[in-house]
Amino acid sequence: MNENETGMAAVEIPDVTVIIGAYEAMPYLIPCLKSVEAQTLGADRIEIVAVNDGSTDGTGEYLDEFAARSKVSTRVVHQENSGGPSGPRNVGLDMARGRYVFFLDADDYLGDEALERMVAMADRNGTDVVLGKIEGIGRGAPKSMFGRTLERTDLFSSNIKFTLSAEKLFRRELLEKHRMRFDQQLYTGEDARFTLEAYVRSNGVSIVADYVCLYIVRRDDGKHITQSGSYAMRFDSATALMDLIADFFPPGEQRDELMIRPFVITLLPQFDHRWLKAKTGTRQDKLELAQPLTDKYWTPGVARRLKVPERLRLHYVAEGRADLLEEHLRFLQAKEVPEVVRKGREGKPYLAYPHFGDKEAGVPDEMYAVTVPEWVDGVRVSVPKAGKPKPSFARRVVRKLRRMARGTAAGRPARS
Repeated sequence: MNENETGMAAVEIPDVTVIIGAYEAMPYLIPCLKSVEAQTLGADRIEIVAVNDGSTDGTGEYLDEFAARSKVSTRVVHQENSGGPSGPRNVGLDMARGRYVFFLDADDYLGDEALERMVAMADRNGTDVVLGKIEGIGRGAPKSMFGRTLERTDLFSSNIKFTLSAEKLFRRELLEKHRMRFDQQLYTGEDARFTLEAYVRSNGVSIVADYVCLYIVRRDDGKHITQSGSYAMRFDSATALMDLIADFFPPGEQRDELMIRPFVITLLPQFDHRWLKAKTGTRQDKLELAQPLTDKYWTPGVARRLKVPERLRLHYVAEGRADLLEEHLRFLQAKEVPEVVRKGREGKPYLAYPHFGDKEAGVPDEMYAVTVPEWVDGVRVSVPKAGKPKPSFARRVVRKLRRMARGTAAGRPARS
């Protein structure tokens, strides 16, 4: 590994160190670096640490050229390919001097005011992590947590658990205090584990929702790590995140609330329509890889927080019921609509997916119960509000007769 520092003299304590790990990043690297130069925070308040992770496409040469001419203090590290994003990020973090760090992927870019707004937010509130609004270029982007700007929030007061990429502003003091680094044994999902730990350990999180701070770009060459890699990596990622949650939170409501994220975002996609197309061996292998996770962390508390079609899929996975999972997926694939069945005096809604009420299949009715609002054939189905049960027809008749009798006794004409 060799390091090359050129360009303007390095500032002693910059506000932000932008860490960029780059592998075969051309031509995406060009707008990425331009966006850092264009920051309204000012070149004298920023430094870049760029790690060329064994590129052969001119990425390293372009980084050296940029460092030689840019007003932003830039240090470039050239190293052999590490096989994933964790190594370059850790190298950058070891070299960082800023009060804050921002991990910027080489194929993404910043909005011009991003760092200025995020630094101001963190300084104003004393928060350790700042999320900036994200917009996707040719790909989707998380939205549910960016409904409004929040000066201070946490894991249980917002939807931040659903955005765990590392492209956020972190107070470096927090990371160094806990010696936080990316797990180099993980080749996908390493950022989720790192970011969730930062959320948990932080003195609050802020959200900038009124300005697009980050543009995430879909690569046309398919070299982005989330577009490649074996399915086994996804199970490793889910395991790491679930184990981390369990380390911080004992069994109970908070653990169940956070477990939604790895179950729905990481594990569930392994059992979608693509599972139907997979070979029998692959299908079975995925069920076996999921078994230790469902044995430890699939609980009634997690289940009731999910929509019925998600819950059923994970229930079948937990029970190892490949036959029922296949039927359920084919029902979804055919875009069939389940009947809404209401039971009990309160009219509790159930969605009659395949095998609802089928004693032989052995699926508990509660797996079909609507516990969170969801849409069925364009109609919103909600959980009945808790309260007094609606009186039966017979009881309503008795009450009416009593009112009529009281009216007659008082000399008032009875109302029919």
